[in-house]
Amino acid sequence: LHVRSRRQRQMCIRDSHLGSAIARRFAKEGFHLVVTRRRGDLDLLSSEIRALGSSATAIHSDARDEDQVIELVERVESEHGPIRVAVFNVGGNVRYDICETSTRVYRKVWEMCALAGFLVGREVAKKMLQRNEGPLLFPGASASLRGGRGFAAFAGGKHALRALAQSMARELGPQGIHVAHVVVDGLIRNEATAEFLPDLYASKGEDGIIEPDELAEIYWPVSYTHLRAHETGRNL
Repeated sequence: LHVRSRRQRQMCIRDSHLGSAIARRFAKEGFHLVVTRRRGDLDLLSSEIRALGSSATAIHSDARDEDQVIELVERVESEHGPIRVAVFNVGGNVRYDICETSTRVYRKVWEMCALAGFLVGREVAKKMLQRNEGPLLFPGASASLRGGRGFAAFAGGKHALRALAQSMARELGPQGIHVAHVVVDGLIRNEATAEFLPDLYASKGEDGIIEPDELAEIYWPVSYTHLRAHETGRNL
């Protein structure tokens, strides 16, 4: 994202309900947001970002496709500047009993959760390593920690994403790249979840549902601490 301050700041984020909230939070800090998703409308989010005084570029791209991810990262870096922060937030939550889970479903969920995370993480890391800086954030879920009945595919993909983030953190941390896996152990308020898990959603009550904008507040300090450390180091 561009930041209208001492340094340009570029942020690349894959859009979703939580992703939109994270984008709005970083927009308040002056970042230029590159928001991307496979399909669907991105105009509303772009308008919300501009209303907060920042700027946005919307790009449709499939995170499961290696060529498209490579093209996306190259385009962002060449047209908009260095990616200072990247957030991978692709979903993939489905619910099937194990005997009803087809190979197609399992593979598709794994591609969305794990393969896509690997491709985005790898390509962004290549750019960040050239500068030895940059937070790379992977939102997780309850399924990142434990499997549940009917969630074999989702839990498998989310466990794989968590292991990927851990491996990347141990490899890239000493080289100045901060990799974080943020586990969201609860239900986030959105219409899709309410329809997908109606009984569980209703049982939580108003106080038991996580608000996306409140959750997004966690992502800023995780990134800011790293960015601020690098800014300070340059000024010493």
